Amino acid sequence: MRNIILALTLTTASLLTHGELVTYPAPKEARMNPAFTVEVRQGTADWQQLPVYNVLVDRVEETHKVTDSSMAFFDFDGEAEIRVISNAARVKDARVRPLSYDIKPEVKGDTLTFTIDRPRLLSVEVNGDIFSNLQLFANPIDRNRPANIKKFAKGKGNRYFGPGYHKLDSVLLIGSGENVYIDGGAYIDGEIEIKDAENVTLYGRGLVYPSRKMGLKVSNSRNVRIDGLFTTQCAVGGSDGVEVSNVKVISYYGWGDGFNIFASSNVHYDGVFARTSDDCTTIYATRKGYTGGCHDILTENSVLWADVAHPFMIGLHGNVENPDTIERALYRNIDVLDMKEKQIDYQGVFAILAGDNNTVRDITFEDIRVEDFRQGKLFDIRIPFNKKYCGAPGAAIENIRFKDIIYNGDRSELSLIIGYDETRKVKGIEFDNLVINGVHIHDTMPGKPAWYKTGDMARIFVGEHVEDVTFK
Repeated sequence: MRNIILALTLTTASLLTHGELVTYPAPKEARMNPAFTVEVRQGTADWQQLPVYNVLVDRVEETHKVTDSSMAFFDFDGEAEIRVISNAARVKDARVRPLSYDIKPEVKGDTLTFTIDRPRLLSVEVNGDIFSNLQLFANPIDRNRPANIKKFAKGKGNRYFGPGYHKLDSVLLIGSGENVYIDGGAYIDGEIEIKDAENVTLYGRGLVYPSRKMGLKVSNSRNVRIDGLFTTQCAVGGSDGVEVSNVKVISYYGWGDGFNIFASSNVHYDGVFARTSDDCTTIYATRKGYTGGCHDILTENSVLWADVAHPFMIGLHGNVENPDTIERALYRNIDVLDMKEKQIDYQGVFAILAGDNNTVRDITFEDIRVEDFRQGKLFDIRIPFNKKYCGAPGAAIENIRFKDIIYNGDRSELSLIIGYDETRKVKGIEFDNLVINGVHIHDTMPGKPAWYKTGDMARIFVGEHVEDVTFK
């Protein structure tokens, strides 16, 4: 591989490119974490040290405890060799997750080394510590970076945030036709909202990391693209035609969801990472001042980690007087790293809880790998009357398909599929190739007593007011 060194002099720092490897500086105002030293290289080139940011996560024991964690990132194409030195703890054992990637680090002393050949969203963990771990984001090369930054920054409708610290005194509102580029090494302490706008692009490799607040929001807008950023939370409400790719969120505060959808349609999440202090992903109807149902939602090629609540949550909120419909959502090729939730009402990895007279239908989960989470249940598909959050039970849950779902673990509590009454039913739940600890769960599986429900073999309680549950 040819080795080209290109130095691009930026306003406040420099960006170094070695062939197809790009690293970014950190502003001096950013809080760093010395727990790990992280380096990356290609071939026999010199090692490039990455800044390791301090990020906060929610450690739930008997109470919520904010805990320091680490985050680093770089861009590359081809192969990259990564070296991680543990400075805070002697290494007895180590792992790199998602486990489905089958990355087995070489460990020598307190140094871990491994190679990747494509963009990855990783957790590097020493001695089983999932809180003081390293979130390592190996991004694709940013092919959309403006070729001439100075010219871009002067262009009509363009905004540029260069490397360095940027403190926002109020929410930064983005309007129609704007292109906002947040360069690697930029750290924005504040919130950004795309509001009442259309044809907007918000992209780059920078951080939007406000204190105890949502970093990014799309409100009542159309034709929006967000790409490549790191933040605390990214919500879409009252909008249509939104594409979110390679966005990473880590939250630690109360109700710190990851990727919310409220009353929106044609929303696409691709290659996102969520480690959250509440639900990782949600689809709700009328909520937070946004009105209407949701349809045509796609989430794919992503990694989810719920320190609290659900990786997937659909259906709880809507409009009791003018009922909404949530329909046509597809989740595919996703790794679930963890979940911890003690409250029985809110435990499902896959949670569809229809409330507020909502109808939820035509939802597919496909090619989902679930690792051994700390506490909760695998499936929670119910029409409850949750009086804390809802004015009525949901109207219906219909046509829900789970295909190629793999769970390896022994901590799942009893899963539930339950309707509400004869007029509010759960209908048409299909499990196609459900695999739990290597066992394929299906209606004709060997060893199942004839008088058992198939759900019994997977610790799934199929209760009242439920019709047509099949295991293929």
